[in-house]
Amino acid sequence: MTEKHDPADAYEVIVIGGGAAGLSAALVLGRARRRTLVVDAGEPRNAPAAHLQGFLSRDGMPPAAFLAVGREEIARYGVDLVQGRVVDARRDGDFLVTLDGGRTLRARQLVVATGLKDELPPVPGVAERFGRDVLHCPYCHGWEVRDQAFGVLAASALSVHQALMVTQWSKDVTLFLHRVDEAELSGLDLRRLAAAGVAVVPGEVAGLVVEDDRLSGVRLGDGSVHAREALFVAPRAVPRTGLLERLGAELRETPFGSYPVVDERGLTTVPGLWAAGNASGFAEQVVNAASRGYRAGAAINGELLMADLDAAVSAGGREAQDGATAGAARV
Repeated sequence: MTEKHDPADAYEVIVIGGGAAGLSAALVLGRARRRTLVVDAGEPRNAPAAHLQGFLSRDGMPPAAFLAVGREEIARYGVDLVQGRVVDARRDGDFLVTLDGGRTLRARQLVVATGLKDELPPVPGVAERFGRDVLHCPYCHGWEVRDQAFGVLAASALSVHQALMVTQWSKDVTLFLHRVDEAELSGLDLRRLAAAGVAVVPGEVAGLVVEDDRLSGVRLGDGSVHAREALFVAPRAVPRTGLLERLGAELRETPFGSYPVVDERGLTTVPGLWAAGNASGFAEQVVNAASRGYRAGAAINGELLMADLDAAVSAGGREAQDGATAGAARV
């Protein structure tokens, strides 16, 4: 039996996550005159960063300012925004979404744009400096630290790729193997590192050296210190896919975690359930996340429009049939 709910809590679309993907989807839906709600837990992945880069017209903008502008824009089109966390989601005809304060909301379509969480290597000082001079993405931060002395903290043999990539921004690069055995590196890896001029240093990293609130070196377990000004790390990405799993969305395994199976628009294997941004894939930068949100928003509007038209056609057909039946009965 379908539960009854306050019409004020019924939306055409609920977007879970108020980052670039979620706000972009909401902007498109608001402009399409869809009654839309964004639920934002306030946990953007790029919060530690001082600026976002590589987003045309927004290059260098602080992430908090970017989100503030996005919230202002969706408000112009009547999109509601609530600060809170979704603690449960289920189907009862439509989607039922329960917030941490106990409020339950209803939506015809649901967008999950909850992103992912970065788990940093447990090396003293790394978490404290993350987003400043401990970095993960050269496309996001490489220009700002160009030509400085780089270190790369290996998390696995895949960190060779990161070390090679950052040589585009500095020719002074050292790969700290940390807990990776040099024997895990292939012959091709070693030849490429040598060709790129990357120094390879074995031994576990014990911590960072910071002077005047700036990274100045990487300290190994044997006490030796290697002077470095920026350190690149590869966090372990933890997708926030709990709600998608709860609603029955199929997941696929990738080298970077489990992500939902989606079509080119962002639709999961569950009708009406969409994923956008880092909730749909590991490598979505802010500009990509905004694009994915836009695409999902436009697709959702089309889905709702066609569903309503088909319902009207079906209702019209039934009315015509009922009218014909009544007419025949009068004859």
